[in-house]
Amino acid sequence: MQFIPKLQSATLIKRYKRFLADVVTADGTEITLHCPNTGAMTGCATPGDTVWYSTSENSKRKYAHTWELTQTQQGAFICVNTLQANRLVKDAIQSELIPSLRGYTALKSEVKYGAERSRIDFMLQAEDRRNCYIEVKSVTLAENENGFFPDAVTARGQKHLRELMSVVSEGDRAVIFFAVLHSAITCFSPARHIDAKYAQLLNEAQSKGVEILAYKAELSADIMTLKEPVPVAL
Repeated sequence: MQFIPKLQSATLIKRYKRFLADVVTADGTEITLHCPNTGAMTGCATPGDTVWYSTSENSKRKYAHTWELTQTQQGAFICVNTLQANRLVKDAIQSELIPSLRGYTALKSEVKYGAERSRIDFMLQAEDRRNCYIEVKSVTLAENENGFFPDAVTARGQKHLRELMSVVSEGDRAVIFFAVLHSAITCFSPARHIDAKYAQLLNEAQSKGVEILAYKAELSADIMTLKEPVPVAL
């Protein structure tokens, strides 16, 4: 996906109240951005980092600018807009860039399912195969070149893994898809040191037939494309 119009850059002053960030542009103007990320954003919001932001033409918005990417002082690009993960995965599936997800004729989004009243990110369908349920998670937490999820304890993420196990037990296909949105990450693992229960459930889910995919995005201030698989170490 391409950023149209092009993103603009600024220097991060601080992120606060989860949804807001103050930045200063090259000409010294201080502006407030909307931050579309409710997570801890560990390593993604260091004062002095370069922020790349989009601007909405919607005059009703209180904050016209949206924080899309961080470019760290070490040169790594990170997509902090969590909405982009689903868009990238959808584009990759429809462009047949994910070999194991090819061959389906229909893609539905936000389908209600499960005993715990969840919504699956995507459901793929075709007449000649089982339905495929796909839950997408955005990976931005990096320690050296290792990527981890989650970056905080996630009861919601634990629920999704239980739901996916139920899908498999009922005869359909289930996939947990980790979209790696940090250019420095080269492999993925569950963050056992942050949420041991999630890591344990992910192992259990794999043993019961839930498929684990991790793909890395090519990131820049101009374009993002999800296309390169990375190793998964449980």
